[in-house]
Amino acid sequence: MEHLSFKKEIVSAKIVLPSGEKAEKIIEIRTHPVTGRTCRIALSRTGQSEPGARVLPEPPPDARNTAHCPFCSPQVESMTPQLFRGLWPDGRMIQGESVLFPNLFPYGSYSAVSLFDNLHFVEIGTASASSYTDCLINCRNYLRQVLTTDPNAVYMAITQNHLPSAGGSLIHPHLQINADSVAANHHRFLKHKADTFFMETGRLLFSEYLAHEREDATRYIGKTGDWEWMAAFAPEGFYEIWGILHGITSLRTPDDSIWKHLAAGIVNAQKFYRSLYRNGYNLGILSIETPSSRVELRVVLVVRSNYVPWVRNDHTGFELMLGDMATFTLPEDTAAQARPFWKSSHTP
Repeated sequence: MEHLSFKKEIVSAKIVLPSGEKAEKIIEIRTHPVTGRTCRIALSRTGQSEPGARVLPEPPPDARNTAHCPFCSPQVESMTPQLFRGLWPDGRMIQGESVLFPNLFPYGSYSAVSLFDNLHFVEIGTASASSYTDCLINCRNYLRQVLTTDPNAVYMAITQNHLPSAGGSLIHPHLQINADSVAANHHRFLKHKADTFFMETGRLLFSEYLAHEREDATRYIGKTGDWEWMAAFAPEGFYEIWGILHGITSLRTPDDSIWKHLAAGIVNAQKFYRSLYRNGYNLGILSIETPSSRVELRVVLVVRSNYVPWVRNDHTGFELMLGDMATFTLPEDTAAQARPFWKSSHTP
């Protein structure tokens, strides 16, 4: 594994406590094996209980306000846009209970929304794996159609913002889908990194990362089908978890079981986050849909600050101005806490 560096450094801060006692506070700095970016783990804050995260917060104020939600039935038929007929003649795509339609406020050439079902508010960790499966397959089917219409729209993403603290504009659960001919920053970086890594080693970047984490085992969490899950070595968000699908580089894969097993892992991660009394999170999957792509499928999940009044945000000046993520939990501890959720269906 000489071509991927899992680097850790320790620095310390010496202070005098209010009691007059001398103390040394330890900070672990890790370098991301893929991006080269550093993150800082403030070990002195490990185990701190933040205000607003000691119990699971109450549902949002509009959790029962279905009458004004454009994603709830029957409003979804009259308040959401339709796909242009050259892409999909029926205007909206249906997969089980999932409904997919274009984003009214698009972020790219092909920007869509995929609903899970008609449930207006779903607390984190309580969604069914089948609802995620239908929703993900609907996304897959949409992205296939996009490429039949526009073969240049190869930079694709599936994301989720659960609750406004994670960037969600509506609390009704949904996935966002985007496809474009213009690469996003992460697409561009991953393409360069994966191509360079393959040319130098003859191996796939995320498969190599996965092999290291399997062997190391301290951050490895478990499997759902062919998806393998681990805590991120150098997290760029709180309680960051990765799922890697070895050897698969396309979101358009025809194998529905891949999406079923991905859904199972996502729900496991949500149950883990719920056990931490967190109610918001983000999810993201990126792909580059070219025959030569070396970017394997990887889902990234991070918990976010709770959606309740006066809770401290998870991004501070350190992240925004210095560019280093500062977290409080060792990834090895995250993995140890998460593993039980891959072994049982227990929901706290």
